[in-house]
Amino acid sequence: QVQLVESGGGLVQAGGSLRLSCAASGRTFSTYAMGWFRQAPGKEREFVACINWHGTSTYYADSVKGRTTISRDNPKNTGYLEMNSLKPEDTAVYYCAVAKLPYGTIPSRPGEYGHWGQGTQVTVSS
Repeated sequence: QVQLVESGGGLVQAGGSLRLSCAASGRTFSTYAMGWFRQAPGKEREFVACINWHGTSTYYADSVKGRTTISRDNPKNTGYLEMNSLKPEDTAVYYCAVAKLPYGTIPSRPGEYGHWGQGTQVTVSS
């Protein structure tokens, strides 16, 4: 089992920045891809970004590409999501997740992830 705890969410004005963290414990974090998803009220959970186990390959949703960076620090068992130029439509609960299978490619679908954090709220005011 792996436990994931997100932090770093909060209230920010449009145009601002936030850095979310995802602390992992339990299973070997460094051998699994990780991703970030978000869910706004009344909407389905949507993919934001993912990174492979080694941190050498990333993939972003079009809605955040160019203003978001996903990264990881395997020795610290921590993943990050840095978001810049935030918009009100970025308001959501943000979840980090770890892939079901080790190594491999970078998954972008929720069903490919086996462990989820509890989420952290990001609110962007206009």
